[in-house]
Amino acid sequence: MAIIEVKQLTKVFGNDAGRALPLLEQGWSKEKIAREAKLTVGVNKAEFSIDEGEIFVIMGLSGSGKSTLVRLLNRLIEPTGGQVFFKGKDVVKMNSEELRTFRRKNIGMVFQKFGLFPHRSVLANAEYGLEVQGVDKRERTRLAMEALELVGLKGWENHRPDQLSGGMQQRVGLARGLANDPDILLMDEAFSALDPLIRKDMQQELLELQARVKKTIVFITHDLDEALRIGDRIALMKDGVIVQIGTPEEILIQPANKYVERFVEDVDLSKVLTASHIMRQPEMIRPERGPRVALQLMRDSGVSSLYVANNEMKLQGVLTADDASRALKENKSILEVLQREIPRVSPDTLLNDLFELMSETHLPVAVVDEADKLKGIVIKGAVLSALAGNAVPEGGYGS
Repeated sequence: MAIIEVKQLTKVFGNDAGRALPLLEQGWSKEKIAREAKLTVGVNKAEFSIDEGEIFVIMGLSGSGKSTLVRLLNRLIEPTGGQVFFKGKDVVKMNSEELRTFRRKNIGMVFQKFGLFPHRSVLANAEYGLEVQGVDKRERTRLAMEALELVGLKGWENHRPDQLSGGMQQRVGLARGLANDPDILLMDEAFSALDPLIRKDMQQELLELQARVKKTIVFITHDLDEALRIGDRIALMKDGVIVQIGTPEEILIQPANKYVERFVEDVDLSKVLTASHIMRQPEMIRPERGPRVALQLMRDSGVSSLYVANNEMKLQGVLTADDASRALKENKSILEVLQREIPRVSPDTLLNDLFELMSETHLPVAVVDEADKLKGIVIKGAVLSALAGNAVPEGGYGS
């Protein structure tokens, strides 16, 4: 369910900025409007929706309009045109009191610059937003302490910011954003000022935090690796225009145009795509069926092995044609001859982690969930095809 819906959202900077709206409708480019109308287009007719509990990443190069766009969502920057709906109510039409309530109760923000008060303790910094709202001291301390515990800073509440590392300072900023339990958290280049190793740790901590609190997060970044790592969906911007919205896999495998292709061309697909993206449906048989039926199924399907799963889809093993022939000769059941020691991986296993496993086995790799239920199989050709940048056909790869 969408918590935010954005329609034709536009921001133009300059005197009498509304002059640009009909020009944009006529198809004028950002460059032509700057040259002939002396106006700067920051965001050009953005349209998207954000689902509740989603991490929605807005990314692009410097000057693409991503930071302007995120500030339009809470009207830190006033739109020139368009609409922003929060749970069905247009933020653009809110009066001053409604807007203040929206910002205090429904939306939080974490900036690239930590913005911490050096003379205040970690706890007092985390409390600050609640203090501005006039929340009772005891209550705001309780809420701030809960937020600090969420971000792993319990025990540090009496320290000053200059006694903390950069990553810890950013966690204080995150705790401040979470303290009033907002519906939406806006994070503008929140990890960009951190060292690479600390930045990667913070990305992982954000994902772990999100698994617990399930907030709706709008995350701004210029870093493609960061977007791919944390985003449920990504909106890629260029010159104020959203050129593509999709999951990380859709952006990588099905780029909308040449610009997106160039943007993602250096990404190592093996560290992004998972087994679930390239697995195919296996040829299966129930264990109670006999070896004669198994051989017939193999002939009909043109395969040399079948995966054996019970009625609950729990994987029992794999049955080859040789195994089935031996069972027929020795009057044995499928369960007595199948191979039980077969390679298994979870659906979220990265392709990079499949290489060694696939080189050591002649069988496809079984993809199973936590209950050992068979979800699919991965064959070597599918891995090579995906790494070559080929889209996964509907229904998976064939053998």
